Amino acid sequence: MDVFQAIQARREITKYKDDPISDDILSKVVDAGVFAPTGNNLPSKNLIVVKDRNTLDQLAETTPYMKWLMEAQAAIVVTGKPQVSKYWLQDASFACAYIWLEAVEVGLGSAFGAIYNAEDEEESVERENHARNLLGIPEECRVVAALGLGYPNETPKPKKHVPREEVVHYEAFKIY
Repeated sequence: MDVFQAIQARREITKYKDDPISDDILSKVVDAGVFAPTGNNLPSKNLIVVKDRNTLDQLAETTPYMKWLMEAQAAIVVTGKPQVSKYWLQDASFACAYIWLEAVEVGLGSAFGAIYNAEDEEESVERENHARNLLGIPEECRVVAALGLGYPNETPKPKKHVPREEVVHYEAFKIY
């Protein structure tokens, strides 16, 4: 599968089989996040790999929207370090995207659980502290997201995308 095929095949998978993920496959997915680009090549992200069933179940309680972690076989929690780079959020976001695409490449399903909330600092602190306390994440790290991983137990139909003409502009932004 090439990268564009992985992009097109990507779906949010929230139902997983009980099949364990081998360490070799999980390592490839993790490495996709490690090798994701960062602004000025600064080490502004950390990845926490979670495989313990009890920890995954507790991590599912971070927000009401991450209950699917109770079925996931693993998760990768991605953090950013604002004191290291002003691009910490972009760097962590790139890591999430690369992790998700590699998961597709190796036959896994993934779902994205947003933990950091840029619009509601109080909600963000509550979510981040739940994950922080559970996983021993230092205060200086912002907890951006958790990506659940597992072999898909379902494959949702493709979503209907906004027409390309409404998204892509050439030379200048144009309202149609």
